[in-house]
Amino acid sequence: VQLQASGGGLVQAGGSLRLSCAASELTFSDYATAWFRQAPGKGRVFVVGFRWDDGGTHYADSVRGRFTVSTDNTKNTVYLQMNNLKPEDTAVYYCAVRPGTIATMAHRYTYWGQGTQVTVSS
Repeated sequence: VQLQASGGGLVQAGGSLRLSCAASELTFSDYATAWFRQAPGKGRVFVVGFRWDDGGTHYADSVRGRFTVSTDNTKNTVYLQMNNLKPEDTAVYYCAVRPGTIATMAHRYTYWGQGTQVTVSS
């Protein structure tokens, strides 16, 4: 199983980025998918979780209203649209999957992508 995260970059505050997470040897619809982020010197923090089968979504309070998760079934890819970015959104962003329901704790996820750096300048 491989998860390939991409789309990070450098953006000014107020700008937007779209992250992608593509899966191979895994069908997203069988899993809960989540995005986490990790700032330097800190642990991985839950950003958003999504269930393909019922569309259930759970956003962290810090990103609700600014970030939106979406999917492309034909490409087996999950996207994270990030708008109105703030300097505190700067982190490495990871996608992860686990069987069953959405969880907010990183250790409950089975498979992880390699991470993509998002840097927001003020």
